[in-house]
Amino acid sequence: MRNILAKSFLLPLMVAVLFSCTQENKLPKIAIAGIKIESSTFSPARSTEESFNVAIGDEIFDMIPYLNEGQPLRERAEWVPALVARATPGGAVTRETYEKFVNIILDSLKANLPLDGLVYDIHGAMSVVGLDDPEGDMIKRIREVIGNDVVVTTPMDLHGNVSWTLAENSDMICCYRMAPHEDAWQTRERAARILIERLESGKGKPEFKAYVPVPILLPGEQTSTRVEPAKSLYDLTYPEREGVIDASIWIGYAWADEPRNHAVVMATGDDREAVVKAAEEIAQYFWSVRHQFDFVAPTTTLEECLANALKKDAKRPYYISDTGDNPTAGGAGDVTWTLTQLLARKEFRNADGPELIYASLPDKDFVAKAKEVGIGGKIDMVAGAEVDDRYAPSVRLKGTVTAIYDHPVNSEVAVKVGSIDVIVTEIRKGFHKEHEFTKLGLNPRTADIVMVKIGYLEPELFNMQADWMMALTLGGVNQDLAGLPYQRINRPMYPIDKDMPDPDLSAKMVPFVD
Repeated sequence: MRNILAKSFLLPLMVAVLFSCTQENKLPKIAIAGIKIESSTFSPARSTEESFNVAIGDEIFDMIPYLNEGQPLRERAEWVPALVARATPGGAVTRETYEKFVNIILDSLKANLPLDGLVYDIHGAMSVVGLDDPEGDMIKRIREVIGNDVVVTTPMDLHGNVSWTLAENSDMICCYRMAPHEDAWQTRERAARILIERLESGKGKPEFKAYVPVPILLPGEQTSTRVEPAKSLYDLTYPEREGVIDASIWIGYAWADEPRNHAVVMATGDDREAVVKAAEEIAQYFWSVRHQFDFVAPTTTLEECLANALKKDAKRPYYISDTGDNPTAGGAGDVTWTLTQLLARKEFRNADGPELIYASLPDKDFVAKAKEVGIGGKIDMVAGAEVDDRYAPSVRLKGTVTAIYDHPVNSEVAVKVGSIDVIVTEIRKGFHKEHEFTKLGLNPRTADIVMVKIGYLEPELFNMQADWMMALTLGGVNQDLAGLPYQRINRPMYPIDKDMPDPDLSAKMVPFVD
C-alpha cells in the first residue's frame, strides 16, 4: 500500500519535471513576413505584383541569407516563413497588389498559431495607392491575428519611415547604419538574433521605447555615411549602452508626400533613463548638424558635368550620376531627357568621339527588335518614356546592336549610337556592379565617361571611378526637394523651411500594444 501511495505522489512530480524540461528545450516559434519597396509618389509609375520578387513558405529560407540551410539562426528557432516580397524601388504599389500580399501573410500566420515572435521584414518607405501608412496598417492587421503578446522585431532600411503606429506595434525596431547599405544583411541578422536571445532568456519585450521625430527631410545623396556629418551622426548608434538594446536613426524617404515622411530617432531597452538619454542625445546632435549636410559628390547641371568630363585633363573613367530618374530610389527609369540631351551633342555623333556608356533605359519592344536583328545588326527605333513622358518623349536610337544578354525575365542589349553605348533593358533596373556592364562587352574602367541612373555611387562603381559628379537632372526623384509639389508632409520641415524654429526634441515614450 505504501509503494502504491508513493508512486501516486511521484507520478505527477515526474510528469511536471518532464514537462518543464520539454518546455525549457522548446525552440521559440518565430514567423517572418514583410513587403519591401521604396515608392515615389512623385512618379507616375505604379508597382504591381509583377514588380516584386515574392517568396512564400519555405522559399523564404533561400531568400534570407541568415536563414539559409546550416546557418546558426536557422537552428535556434522553429521558423514560420509566411511571405516576403521585395522589389526595386518604384511608384506607389497598387491597392490590389498590397491586399493580395497582406492576405497571404495573414492566412499563413492564422494557420501557424500560436507564435512567440515575428520578424517584420520591411523597408519602411512603401506607398500604397489610397493608403498613407501601409507598414503601419499591415502590422496592425498582423497584430489582430497573432495577438499582442508576440514579440515583434522590425529591421528596416534607414531611408524608411517610422510612423507612431509602426513604433507602437513594433517591440524592437532598428535600421541600417550605413549608406550605401553595406550592413543591410548584418542589421537584419542582428535583429533576428536579438529576438531569439530575448525569447530564449525569457526577457521577451523590452521595457521601454523612446521616439523622437526630427523635422528634417533629406535625400540619401546628402546623408551618405561615407562623409560628414552623417558619418559622425551614425557613429553615435554604435557604442553599447547599458540598458539599451538598440539606438537607430531613420533619415526617412524624401520622395513621398505623406505625413510620416521625416527623420526619426528611436531607442529601445530595459532602462528608461538610458533609453531616453540615447534617443535625445542623438536627435539633438542630428538637429545641431543639419546645416552641414551636403551632397556626397559635386553637383551641377548636366551641361556642366559634361563640360568637366570632356576636358582634356579630365580623369578617366569619369562617372556622372543621372540622379533625377534613379530607379533604385523610385524613379520610373524610362525618362529620356538626359539621353536626348546626350544624343544632340556633336561630341558624341561619330564613332570616334569620346566613349560614353549610358545605363540605362527600359523598353521591352526595343529589346525584342534588337534581339531580332542580332549582334551587328542595324536598328532604328524609339525607346523609353512609356511610363514617365513628362520631360521628353521617346528617344530615337539609330545604331548598331553590339551585345545581347538573353535572360528569361530581363533581357538586355547594348546599342552603339555614335560614340555612345546605350544599354536598353526589358525591365528597368539599376546598374551597380562591374559585371552588369562586362556581360554586355562594355568596360566601365576604360570608358571615357560612364553615366548611370543612380544617386550616390554604389561601392563597386565608387571604387572604379577616377572622378565623379552628380547631375541634377529631371525625374520622379528629383534632388531639388524644395521644387517638389509637397502638400501633405508636416511643416515646417528643414531644409524646405530653412528658417524654422528649433523643434521640441524631447523623447516620447511609446506604449506597447496590449
